[in-house]
Amino acid sequence: MIDWASAAERAATEMVSKEVGKAMGKVEDYREKLKTLDSWDGYLMQESRLPGPRANLELAFAVAQVGTADQLLRYAAFDSVAAPSNTQEEFLPVCGVLGLGYLAARGEGEYFSMLRRSASDPRWRIREAVALGLQEYGRTALDQLLEMMEEWSKGTLLERRAVVASLCEPCLLTDQGHASRIVDIIDEITASVPGEKDRRSAEYRVLRKGLAYGWSVAVAAQPAIGKPRMERWIVSQDPDIRWIMKQNLKKKRLFRMDESWAKDQLEILGS
Repeated sequence: MIDWASAAERAATEMVSKEVGKAMGKVEDYREKLKTLDSWDGYLMQESRLPGPRANLELAFAVAQVGTADQLLRYAAFDSVAAPSNTQEEFLPVCGVLGLGYLAARGEGEYFSMLRRSASDPRWRIREAVALGLQEYGRTALDQLLEMMEEWSKGTLLERRAVVASLCEPCLLTDQGHASRIVDIIDEITASVPGEKDRRSAEYRVLRKGLAYGWSVAVAAQPAIGKPRMERWIVSQDPDIRWIMKQNLKKKRLFRMDESWAKDQLEILGS
């Protein structure tokens, strides 16, 4: 069963960064445990917390950090037939795909073609693992990541969504120069929305939901850069652009940044 726009993904899209922060506390324990095991598969599935609303991120990060290229590539190759959505088996490719970003960050190979294919996977957890893996790569090679994301931003709907999910992350938005490039990329993706003809497709809805939170992350991180760019979209007459902007303006992060500004922009949208 394809779960392009499940309720779980709608929650995970915005919660994943918070969960990553919490995850780091237990990762080291899992790293040490993995070093004692001859075979990981059974342990990973048993500890996956799947089926369930949230997979075991702590363990996934540990696997990504200490797994070998052979192990991670084998896990990443598990497709939706071998590892269906919301099963214990799905946890294996989650770890593998996340690990591809870690391998790239360590300079252990070029895995971006696999990550790009995985960005269009029918399983939402795999798509989230792509974003997390790319963020890890971006922590060590942000200029290279941005160059690649500029290319992906001209790709399919789900590739564009992967760009938004990957780049709209506070730790990648601290430098003004990088933040400006990120806003340029998100702006270009937003500009593609009015030209989309099939707005009922599941893939389009996934992209739309990504944009519905991504702008708020970028603007909250760099208000001087993001606010003027977002304001240009707020006066758009396209119904989906207006919906995207309205959803962003309702985020608490923008009210914490500048409550008066957020309310003013919502008023322009007629909220």
